Amino acid sequence: MRIFLLLSIALLVSCTGLPEGIEPVKNLEQDRYLGKWYEIARLDHSFERGLSQVTANYSLQEDGSIKVINRGFSDEKQEWQEAEGKALFVSDANIGHLKVSFFGPFYGSYVIFKLDTIDYQYAYVTSHNRDYLWLLSRQPQVSEELKTDFLKTTRNLGFKVEDIIFVEQSVTE
Repeated sequence: MRIFLLLSIALLVSCTGLPEGIEPVKNLEQDRYLGKWYEIARLDHSFERGLSQVTANYSLQEDGSIKVINRGFSDEKQEWQEAEGKALFVSDANIGHLKVSFFGPFYGSYVIFKLDTIDYQYAYVTSHNRDYLWLLSRQPQVSEELKTDFLKTTRNLGFKVEDIIFVEQSVTE
């Protein structure tokens, strides 16, 4: 929980804007995006450092917001950590630009900038700037081709691909 609380604090100083030159996907189908996603790769930050088996679960709430549950295994503590937040679309529910909060009224950007629009099997996500980056997948393992595309795409968009880590997904609950 402490790790994910630090995520919330990091979001306190962030905003809900878009990084320059990065556009969110359009024609997003919210119902298809909901559910469980595995974190395959990320730019590492203190709030996730040392976590493996990281997943995100998204579910629709009665008020129209999206419940977010992030979960990861702390290798150091040998225990699961979890944080709950909520997400709201910034403008249109068909555009992959949301704001996410894990701490009170403070929100950070969640920008889906590439998505497998056929099967919703992978998504490339960033925040308000290029310091945050995730490759999410419906499966705990992805092809080398997808990893290569992720690195190429994000390099071309100005992300520091040399700092990307691939998340271990072999720890069992």
